[in-house]
Amino acid sequence: MKLYNTLSARKEDFVVQDHHVRMYACGPTVYNYFHVGNARAFVTFDLLRRYLEYRGNRVDFVQNFTDVDDKMIKRAQEEGTSVKDVAERYIKEYEIDAAGLGIHPATVHPRATENIDSIIHIISLLIEKGHAYESGGDVYYAARSFRGYGKLSGKNVDDLESGARISVSEIKRDPLDFALWKAAKPGEPSWDSPWGKGRPGWHIECSAMVDRYLGKSIDIHCGGVDLTFPHHENEIAQSEGAFGVPFARFWLHNGFINVDNKKMSKSLGNFFTVRDAAKVYGYPAIRYFILSAHYRSPVNFSAEILKQAQNSVQRLYHCEENLRYLEKNSEGDALSAEEAAHLALLEEKREKFIAAMEDDLNTADGLAALFEAVKEINIFVTEKRSRAALRAILAFYEEICGLMGFLKPEEKKEENALSEEKIVALVEERSLCKKEKNFRRADEIRAYLAENGIVIEDTPLGAKWRRA
Repeated sequence: MKLYNTLSARKEDFVVQDHHVRMYACGPTVYNYFHVGNARAFVTFDLLRRYLEYRGNRVDFVQNFTDVDDKMIKRAQEEGTSVKDVAERYIKEYEIDAAGLGIHPATVHPRATENIDSIIHIISLLIEKGHAYESGGDVYYAARSFRGYGKLSGKNVDDLESGARISVSEIKRDPLDFALWKAAKPGEPSWDSPWGKGRPGWHIECSAMVDRYLGKSIDIHCGGVDLTFPHHENEIAQSEGAFGVPFARFWLHNGFINVDNKKMSKSLGNFFTVRDAAKVYGYPAIRYFILSAHYRSPVNFSAEILKQAQNSVQRLYHCEENLRYLEKNSEGDALSAEEAAHLALLEEKREKFIAAMEDDLNTADGLAALFEAVKEINIFVTEKRSRAALRAILAFYEEICGLMGFLKPEEKKEENALSEEKIVALVEERSLCKKEKNFRRADEIRAYLAENGIVIEDTPLGAKWRRA
């Protein structure tokens, strides 16, 4: 598999060692609902993890929750509650939206506040090795002490210095230096440390959690392109400065989602939360929208594009429903020559799909291969097919759509919903009425079922139904 490595600025062969991948993704700061721009990283790297597992690898996947920082403190103060309460509430909201988007839970979802001892340990190592210093209860990383500073982002240290700013309240030796530990302020959460009460800086938490849960060197570190500098650059300086070994073999970054050609962000106020977008278009449409473009390419967000994504998902669901219905009502355990030829064609589509995914997770081409297969399937099943063929086709469909996260969710049973037995009986009665040319009663049944959310479709193999 080839992946674009930000560290080398080119595609490289990603070689999996011992069928084991250690992967870290920067998670959300849990002070609000996450927006569609945030979701791009979560969905993209969920799919990368799924694909690596699909190819037979064990993936230890860690995605953190930043549960203490300036934004969270501000939110807690505005609401008159604690930072912990804010974190608990929005972690639960994240889990709701992530499940809706089909994102699998990480192997571990560590929190910054659960890793204070590890954070203090790494800061102590950095001070001991001359990479950090204490100043008035704060601890800063001396950026110039790390010879490789700027290697991920391609930034020159001298250029960074000319653009840096330092306020009179900061006690830093160099404008480029960044906080590892912040001295406690009144009303803020704090922990004991060798430098007095305080709390961790943002960057150090990821270095600590990678070390604790995955080790000192990992295979993949990923996140949004906006994290390349300074967050990921600072992570490298911290981890490699403390442990003296390469931090991550591959660095992957997804592009922005734009609104009117500007990055979607909370700071610009041009964001759409996943929760609000899902109320209109559904979670699967958002996932499809994200995966319909290559993850490194910037994409524009609009109502029209989300509607197109919604329609594409419905095409997939319709194909799946049709296959399940036909397979359930089919017979015959032997493949005909024509059916065998069709399965061979689907195998070609699978190989085309895999080739796209192996080329830097090219989901746009992967989905194109999937829809080519769906088109062939829809044409093929217009005629009666054996159970053996339909089961094989359904297995292919479940394999690819399951990997991409587009299998139709199970229907939720509502108290007042018609039972399946009742629906089947009415559908059979309607079919009998049509044979007897009692079209008035057949139309009454169709209307009644429609009022109860049941759609009937007449096919060459008889009527089939689905919940709308």
